Amino acid sequence: MFRCMAAEAVGQPLERFIPARFRSVHREYILSLGDTYLTKRRMGQLGTVSGLRSDGEEFPLEASISQIEVDGKRYYTVIHRDITERMRAEETLRASEERFSKAFNASPSAMVISRLRDGKIIDANELWLRYRSLRREELVGRTAAELGIWTDPEVLAQILNLIQETGSVRNIELNFSSLPGGERVELVSAELIELNHEHCVLWVFQDITEKKKLEEQFRQALKMEAIGRLAGGVAHDFNNLLTAILGYCNLMQLSLNSKDPFYRELEEIRKAGERATGLTKQLLAFSRKQVLSPKIIDLNRTVTDLNRMLQRLIGEDVELVTRLHPELGLVKADPGQIEQGVMNLVINARDPMPRGGRLTLSTANEDLDEVFTQTHLGIQSGSYVLLEVCDTGHGIDAQTRSHIFEPFFTTREPGRGTGLGLATVYGIVQQSGGGIWVESELEHGTTFRIYLPRVNEVEQPALVPSPLQQLPGGSETILLVEDEEIVRGFASETLRRRGYQVLEASNGQEALRMCEPQGSAIHLVITDIVMPKMSGRELAERLAVVRPELKILFISGYIDDSLFQHGLVEARALFLQKPFTPESLLRKVRDILDEFEGSQGRVAE
Repeated sequence: MFRCMAAEAVGQPLERFIPARFRSVHREYILSLGDTYLTKRRMGQLGTVSGLRSDGEEFPLEASISQIEVDGKRYYTVIHRDITERMRAEETLRASEERFSKAFNASPSAMVISRLRDGKIIDANELWLRYRSLRREELVGRTAAELGIWTDPEVLAQILNLIQETGSVRNIELNFSSLPGGERVELVSAELIELNHEHCVLWVFQDITEKKKLEEQFRQALKMEAIGRLAGGVAHDFNNLLTAILGYCNLMQLSLNSKDPFYRELEEIRKAGERATGLTKQLLAFSRKQVLSPKIIDLNRTVTDLNRMLQRLIGEDVELVTRLHPELGLVKADPGQIEQGVMNLVINARDPMPRGGRLTLSTANEDLDEVFTQTHLGIQSGSYVLLEVCDTGHGIDAQTRSHIFEPFFTTREPGRGTGLGLATVYGIVQQSGGGIWVESELEHGTTFRIYLPRVNEVEQPALVPSPLQQLPGGSETILLVEDEEIVRGFASETLRRRGYQVLEASNGQEALRMCEPQGSAIHLVITDIVMPKMSGRELAERLAVVRPELKILFISGYIDDSLFQHGLVEARALFLQKPFTPESLLRKVRDILDEFEGSQGRVAE
């Protein structure tokens, strides 16, 4: 230990092997061990000093001194221990504990350490304390059950059993309801560790509440998108049928006197068809395929104008309150659709208040930042106008909320409503570039929040509709491209009755052959958008090459935004939505032809 031979040590004072700065302490300690002390203790512990090797190197030394008697003479035995490795181990341990402590408190996850044998908490990091609004002195020495952290003791017992069997558990998803701010979802992991020679559990909590909400929003968005495609397809097929039903019904009525007995029966058929048209319009609104006529509007004016009607809708036992921002921004949306959306929300709010209550409509300017958009899927940051509809009804449970915007989903008894009201609102808001969310708890009412983009434009005055005039006609040649024979027959008959020359094609290929340069003169092409083999959009692109002078009127059961994005339809003027009436078809055709002839010179008739 001291790197010397025995002969070098014997006869030397013990202090020879102690550094000079420790010799006085060493000597005084030995002298202080009197007969009484040693008789009682038989041994004294000097503790840690430093040893001095013969080559001058110092090292940590632990010394213990005891007394012996030989032939009546008193001797002292001194036991030295080189504790270099122990000191290194202790230093390593201290450094490790310091690193652990720093990592523990700086961790981005909430962490707690508890004893395995009794569950009492030893420590918690700053994030965990802040997250649960506790002070360290409030929790050290107490169990998680005493603090109310674990609401289900059975879950805790199962996790502890797993820890003892495997040493750790990873990413167990649990709900915690006793936290500030309400119920949260957390991923819980735990590791069996040893601290101060005692088995402990290191708990790691990761809050994934917002992540779960975003995942649910994403799943909901995918589901709504799929349902929207289905709804749009169904509406398209029904609109083809309704176009023919209503169209032929109108043609027959034009041929009959209003006093004819068949005229009344045809009128009933027409009314039933128009009611069916209303359903398909709601489906189209939900699927965001409806043709809108957006204008610059003031939501305050919309709510104010609807006030009296809304009061009649909800009844006298419900108090209607409006809180309108005095300097509300303007939005660009279809006024009729927005009014329909407000009325649908109000009607929806009436049912949960059978004994009366309060319904509040409020508006506000909102600037949504990235924090908001990160937790509300499908909306961009920017300036918005908020329309809020809040009731004091019995609320909506989580299961119902997950289906509330789906078409045909309703909690009403059979025969009361179609289940399309909120689906229509959803589609209107989405197609207007906004977002809608619902917040509700059982027995705490429901709040719908609609955000529509704010615009810096001037409000547009409402247009007064022109009076109906005699149905217009002409003698131009029109190419009608429609794959549904029944729709093609009705449209063709309508146009021929008013003097037009009509060429018919059942698909895009036939239409292209008819439009070859050496073919007949054609003044207008009317084409369906959704057709097999070649869509109306593709036909229009091909015709733009071979006959660029041709005007094209698109007809369809729903709108395709790609037509406008690619400039195929100018200002939505060259589009007619199914189902259309003979009057709407004839007026649209005449308007297009007159505009074309006015710019190119009158076509010879």
